[in-house]
Amino acid sequence: MSILWQLFVGLIIGVLARLLLPGKEAIASGILGWLVTALIGMGGSFLGTMVGRAIWKNENYTAGWILSILGAMGLLLLFRFLF
Repeated sequence: MSILWQLFVGLIIGVLARLLLPGKEAIASGILGWLVTALIGMGGSFLGTMVGRAIWKNENYTAGWILSILGAMGLLLLFRFLF
């Protein structure tokens, strides 16, 4: 159940990042597009956690919504640059 929850939250974060970042991505439509969006959201959450741990020097830090969305926006910009 934990994997499904992570995919769901990652999807929400990825969708919010795509809404906040203007422009169009080269992400496929359909179920593959939703999966890529969820993976970008999950990666953004991971990136936000790593940045937060580096800034606040706390091993138990977990990213909140804002840092997760900012991390996902960074990954989305990287995705746009590569594709």
